[in-house]
Amino acid sequence: MSQVDIPHGLPMERDAGPFDPPREITRLREARPVSPLVFPDGHEGWLVTGYEEVRQLMADTRFSSRLDLDVIHVPYETGMPAATEPSPPIPGMFVAMDPPDHSRLRKRLTGAFTVKRMKQLEEHIADVVERQLDHLARLAPPVDLVKEFALPVPSLVICELLGVPYADREKFQADSAQFMVREQPLEEKMGAYIALNTYLAELVTSKRAEPGEDILSDLARHDDLSIEELTGAAFLLLLAGHETTANMLALGTFALLEHPGQCAELRADPELLPGAVEELLRYLSVADIFFRYATEDLELGGETIAKGSTVVVSLLAANHDPRRFADPDTLDIRRNARGLLSFGHGIHQCLGQQLARIEMRAGFGGLLRRFPTLALAVPAGEVKLRTDMNIYGVHALPVTWTEAPA
Repeated sequence: MSQVDIPHGLPMERDAGPFDPPREITRLREARPVSPLVFPDGHEGWLVTGYEEVRQLMADTRFSSRLDLDVIHVPYETGMPAATEPSPPIPGMFVAMDPPDHSRLRKRLTGAFTVKRMKQLEEHIADVVERQLDHLARLAPPVDLVKEFALPVPSLVICELLGVPYADREKFQADSAQFMVREQPLEEKMGAYIALNTYLAELVTSKRAEPGEDILSDLARHDDLSIEELTGAAFLLLLAGHETTANMLALGTFALLEHPGQCAELRADPELLPGAVEELLRYLSVADIFFRYATEDLELGGETIAKGSTVVVSLLAANHDPRRFADPDTLDIRRNARGLLSFGHGIHQCLGQQLARIEMRAGFGGLLRRFPTLALAVPAGEVKLRTDMNIYGVHALPVTWTEAPA
């Protein structure tokens, strides 16, 4: 096994370009896909960057997901928790749970996000996208695509699905955005977390008293789920339901505009759209870093991971592994990106992945069709990237057009 210097701290900046993994991450993956890592507080753990190694780890429940919970409490930059038993689970936070607790909650939620149910929503989501495109077309360019399109579309869809009043969007979007800031005082992060949780606790309590026709009401009908569990689940569903897709829509549009040949191919042949969405998901990997905890001594990629070790997973690095995807740092909308890890793998694979795909197909397809001359309104180097956030993307995407929208 190749020897490399043990990195002190996790390389986070996409210094090879706005769409590529950090150079140091790429170097580590090529030399040692399971690398030792020294955390800011001095304790040693592991960084997993190879495709097969990440896939194997995420399928192995002996790598506990409970350490992801501590990320909610402790920003990475302040020093991850020491290599000890993770904190007790927060009720409802199923992303940071192991079986059997995870299995019980996941079972309740799976029925709400079936492929069949998502397919039934496809026409409605297309209508939501078209209405937002109508709004965009009425504006005088330049406009911020994040504010006027990429954020409103998934926010409206997830609000309708969950039964969250869309009129409250400014508050929950602000709290969500604040919670996702990487480098901030702990009290500010927790302030946003508590504010959003308080709002959702009141909402799910009202739904238990008077359920409606929405996912949170469906969950609230189950007496075995406590208000605390309902609140935790609502927190994850609302956060993931608008943050990730909004950033994919905005960053994906940025990537297409920066690859005009690919953009022209996609505009000329909408049949390429499903594959293009998969490729953009792989190429951009907006949700990158996850944490695991070894519950026993384990072997991974030829390395021995000691019981109690903190293990960091980079989905971005795995999705750019040339052992799995040829010429991985090139955007190729004709690529077969099957097997991408952007939605995770194993028991924690994203519940809402089909919903996200439908929203992206409708969003990218609609933009390209309605705005044939869509272009950046500023030089690419001036686009403000979300390097300060836990979900990557752009803070704003100023765009313009020269022909009237269709």
